[in-house]
Amino acid sequence: MNGEEEFFDAVTGFDSDNSSGEFSEANQRVTGVIHVDTSKSNGIGKVGERPPQENGIQKHRTSLPAPMFTRSDFSVWSILKKCIGLELSKITMPIAFNEPLSFLQRITEYMEHVYLVHKASCQPQPLERMQSVAAFAVSAVASQWERTGKPFNPLLGETYELTREDLGFRFISEQVSHHPPVSAFYSEGLHQDFLFHGSIYPKLKFWGKSVEAEPRGTITLELLKHNEAYTWTNPTCCVHNVIIGKLWIEQYGTVEIVNHRTGDKCVLHFKPCGLFGKELHKVEGYIQDKNKKKLFMIYGKWTECLWGLDPAAYESFKKQERRTDSLRKTKLDDCPEKADGDVVDAVPEAQETVQMYNFTSFTVSLNELETGMEKILAPTDCRLRPDIRGMENGNMDLASQEKERLEEKQREARRERAREEAEWQTRWFHRGSNPYTGTPDWLYVGGYFERDFSGCPDIY
Repeated sequence: MNGEEEFFDAVTGFDSDNSSGEFSEANQRVTGVIHVDTSKSNGIGKVGERPPQENGIQKHRTSLPAPMFTRSDFSVWSILKKCIGLELSKITMPIAFNEPLSFLQRITEYMEHVYLVHKASCQPQPLERMQSVAAFAVSAVASQWERTGKPFNPLLGETYELTREDLGFRFISEQVSHHPPVSAFYSEGLHQDFLFHGSIYPKLKFWGKSVEAEPRGTITLELLKHNEAYTWTNPTCCVHNVIIGKLWIEQYGTVEIVNHRTGDKCVLHFKPCGLFGKELHKVEGYIQDKNKKKLFMIYGKWTECLWGLDPAAYESFKKQERRTDSLRKTKLDDCPEKADGDVVDAVPEAQETVQMYNFTSFTVSLNELETGMEKILAPTDCRLRPDIRGMENGNMDLASQEKERLEEKQREARRERAREEAEWQTRWFHRGSNPYTGTPDWLYVGGYFERDFSGCPDIY
């Protein structure tokens, strides 16, 4: 189609970790869909020439210590049947339904495709920058494809840091509230090209057959070279067939990305599955200027890739698509016995045979703890959580016991504060307003990477 172009390697790259050459099925799931040229974002030479990183890791692992634990022996219904229509953050779930990561580490997966941010920073035109930022926003949800495990709820005061010199960023997050659960994060480019920050409050609800996660909180990306700030919120995520049948995931809702300097806006519609699954995983949208003139059209699937083209070419394409659909419908009316196979997009099956929780190679490295890291990390870092570590190592009994112990320790600390009439004090973030939207937010106070952890709470 004339005028069409693949979206700038946009969502054409969902495995940006160049150490992933030997990864298992989870990596194949990603790289089979998309291709990435990591040489654009690494900024380093050969592996042997890589400078030492703050977290001490030179080469990241490519698998977990133990295979995924089967969930087939557990009844979700026995737990969830009393929770229909309720918010799930206060419901204790068996550890079998978890994945061996904290929600703080799940947030860090936003950074897997940070090369798109570096690319946006280098582009001279606002329209090109918005295209790359839109691709980055979509890429943040791509890792959720077939991720049916629940991350561990962070403990109050829990933190997670990640420095990736090869990818050009460092990242810090903190659990700043327990009820409601709020996670705040801050990331910066190692070459002073961007800031990325926000606070996330996911509302989880059970609707009988599905669990819906509604994201709340603003995400902000600042491109420092251009004095630009972009803000948006993520789409709603829904996990279907939690009681019986194959689990599958969809994202739906409208994401609006605003450039607060130029007034440009990108509007992305994540399509709900619809009847027969025809719209499953589809994303359609456009970029408009401050006068609401459409400048660029976007379409594709958040699980695969995005395409972009000018509005005139897109309209021509849609007309052709409507004619093709009309002809197909006429043909199906003549041959009804073939209808199902021709119009239904099969709902993807969750692959229980995949041994690494459907993690990408980037995700597999997030909980890596090498000898000596404990001396560098904050004592609240979730790599040090014994329940998550136990699950990662395949010791489910230990993981379950430690999870109960940590939760009781947290409850006792809350009771102690109540007796002393003391309020919880966050360490690295403070409550405030987003500087661009004015909405409530948690803002980074700085100082984490100076590594004075003397006042950190004992949460483990």
